[in-house]
Amino acid sequence: MYTILRLAQAARWLFGFGSRRGSEAEDLLHHYTRTVCRSYGKEERGQPWTPSYGLYLRNSEGKYISPFHDIPLYAVVDKALFNMVVEVPRWTNAKMEIATNVPLNPIKQDVKKDKMRYVANIFPYKGYIWNYGALPQTWEDPCYEDPCTGCGGDNDPIDVCDIGSRVCSCGDVIQVKVLGALALIDEGEMDWKIIAINLEDPEAQKFNGKHY
Repeated sequence: MYTILRLAQAARWLFGFGSRRGSEAEDLLHHYTRTVCRSYGKEERGQPWTPSYGLYLRNSEGKYISPFHDIPLYAVVDKALFNMVVEVPRWTNAKMEIATNVPLNPIKQDVKKDKMRYVANIFPYKGYIWNYGALPQTWEDPCYEDPCTGCGGDNDPIDVCDIGSRVCSCGDVIQVKVLGALALIDEGEMDWKIIAINLEDPEAQKFNGKHY
């Protein structure tokens, strides 16, 4: 819950919820996207769509890193923009996720009841209608009961839905602007969804969250 509140506070600070004007926020946004974006390499192992598959990330020095632990949550020093690790690209079906119980936390396809998980199509769309991923260095604590629902966390990183038009690739690390949060209960567990938009999206400046 603390992380959710920090996300809302940071979004409010940069994107015009306080005294900062929209034009000033846009200037900061362009400055930060020019100067702080980091690049990460990818390495695929195993056969896709099988339990052997894993996508590993490397830093700019070529060293293996964990997308769960080693990528900063905040994309900029003032903590107003956030990194998102893309797990499931838009229009794809395979349920990919950061494997929190595997060394280096590669991105692997989820398995349920000994079967590889896929998301069903909903006509006329195919797979996920957004880029789906997670906020690095976050975790929904199963031992913490949400005061509104009484449910504990789902033991995973906080999920993010990027509603921008760009189709990302699995393992991409993008910078996003937070628009809001949706609280879901999945099989008795809290499963927060952060709604965000890629900062590189041409429509990003037209969308802002609202603080209640």
